[in-house]
Amino acid sequence: MTTEAATEFERHRPRLFALAYRMLGSASEAEDIVQDTYLRWSAADRAAVHTPAAWLTKVMTNLCVNHLTSARARRELYVGPWLPEPVLTHTATGPLGPLGPLGPLESAEQRDSVSFALLTLMERLTPAERAVFVLREAFGHSHREVAEAVGIEEAHSRQLHRRARARLGHPRRRFDVDDEQRKKIVERFFAATLDGDVAGLERLLADDVAAWADGGGEVTAARRPITGRDKVLRYLLGLGHRPEAAHITAEFAEVNGEPAVVVRTGAALLAILVPEIRDGRVSAVRSVLNPRKLAFAARQLA
Repeated sequence: MTTEAATEFERHRPRLFALAYRMLGSASEAEDIVQDTYLRWSAADRAAVHTPAAWLTKVMTNLCVNHLTSARARRELYVGPWLPEPVLTHTATGPLGPLGPLGPLESAEQRDSVSFALLTLMERLTPAERAVFVLREAFGHSHREVAEAVGIEEAHSRQLHRRARARLGHPRRRFDVDDEQRKKIVERFFAATLDGDVAGLERLLADDVAAWADGGGEVTAARRPITGRDKVLRYLLGLGHRPEAAHITAEFAEVNGEPAVVVRTGAALLAILVPEIRDGRVSAVRSVLNPRKLAFAARQLA
């Protein structure tokens, strides 16, 4: 491959990763897909490629669709709840790059497109529905462009988009408090959990709060969602009283555009907790403990 061709690909790499991550919900798999796209770019007849961005998007989209088709069977056998791989978009020391690894997250809609809540919901979509939804909703492609990327008719793109929105059910979540308020709520929530502050947690948890823990069978974690304030309260208090709790450190960071808690024991990344805030209270807690899923974030922190 010529230096010019390699430079052209690198110019598109951040956008390709951001797109692949939204399609797959996995940073490690997104990296692999982007690398596969690079290999195809290196072997392509670039004289026949009139618009590199469109060509790369089409190749990568089809790789993602094929990957999702095989991943669906694997995720059905996944031990416990499946959650997306966390990606740090802002650390305590500042943003990660000029735009961050997932692209611009300046608006509520942009942050929502990578939120744990939406990425988890998108697991109910078929691979084609997910591809159309991401290209249309997160990247603003026209249905003509979406159809070209996915390899379908424009009318079919519109149909898949409508079907995806219907499958996702209720309107997507919007942030109802500003960033600083959300951070303060998350700080109070984690402090109350570690301190065993029952009254504080009761005030912070919504009545219908739910908790998911993704250990993937690699570490000890609840294998079923925990729902209801009383059950989640007991679960959180149990975490705070585990022996290792005395040896952990926690820091606040932005993960997938949301305030989160990064938990370490020594230099090792132990968990990432992403609380969801609704109406000023914690309505969901998603905890990623699977070491494989923490590897990308661990590299970011390093």
